[in-house]
Amino acid sequence: MRLIRHFKYATSSILGVVGLLTLSGNLLADDGYHAQYANRFEVLPAISPIPANNSLTESKIELGKMLFFEPRISGSGVISCATCHNPALGWTDRIPRATGHAAQVGERNTPTVLNSGFFAAQFWDGRAADLEAQALGPIEADIEMNMSLDDAITRLKGFKEYQDAFARAYGGDGEKQITPNNVAHAMASFQRTLNTPNSPFDRYLQGDLAALTDQQKRGMALFADSGCNACHSGPAMTDSYFHVIKVPGSTDLGRFLVTKNEADKHAFKTPTLRNVAVTYPYFNNGGTATLEEAVQVMGKEMLGREYKKNQVADIVAFLHSLTGEMPHIEIPALP
Repeated sequence: MRLIRHFKYATSSILGVVGLLTLSGNLLADDGYHAQYANRFEVLPAISPIPANNSLTESKIELGKMLFFEPRISGSGVISCATCHNPALGWTDRIPRATGHAAQVGERNTPTVLNSGFFAAQFWDGRAADLEAQALGPIEADIEMNMSLDDAITRLKGFKEYQDAFARAYGGDGEKQITPNNVAHAMASFQRTLNTPNSPFDRYLQGDLAALTDQQKRGMALFADSGCNACHSGPAMTDSYFHVIKVPGSTDLGRFLVTKNEADKHAFKTPTLRNVAVTYPYFNNGGTATLEEAVQVMGKEMLGREYKKNQVADIVAFLHSLTGEMPHIEIPALP
């Protein structure tokens, strides 16, 4: 009987390998692009880096999700993080510039929070180094959620459900655990789960040569040969660094407002290209409506070249291949 089981296992394994080779023959031969270009890019992992001071736990993630969707930590009681970072809209708002407290319109476009755990700087101007440092800023900003941290903490402490949730996440007396630091860490933990792996491009990088169309492969090659991935690099396709760019219609001083360094005037963090097809409009002021326009702006301003119509179409097709699997979450029932 043992021999039979071993034979069945061996036969099954051989047939599995043969089936893989037969069904995925596209894995076995180069398509004229993969060998030359695949090593210039990185696959997006399913999990972003986790800092040593903020372990990723289920209870912390669930608490962070509640806080992300909680409008009562805003001055009006109707604005939450999810108001601008809408799961149905690529975790952004798809309007040129964010609208916040009392219908105030901000100076900048809402960046997506998808894959933000891979960024080495947060916000367009990089004023926060990581998600923990970023989390509380929108709550306090008068043009966004417009609430002091003291008031936000007091409001959360008024709900036994939050006291229990903080106790589960951090232990001890739940009410005492409702602190700005713990709020920031929980929200950062939740955002680290909002990743979009397994895009057609990721599957291509891992060897599935049929995952991209011929046009997308041409666009990938042109993207790389143009030097675009000098800045749009790493797993999230951003170097998280700051570059001066003349965006149409923008007078924003960008990184300069943080550093006061003249060289940083009009410099902005390289935006991620992951899911870029669903996170329009584009650039810091949201003044560019389509990918076609955005590609031409980048070609002119950053590369000093003007792409032909067919080249733009190829690059845009490639950018569409960067749309990954969206995170599936259940909107939390709030207290």
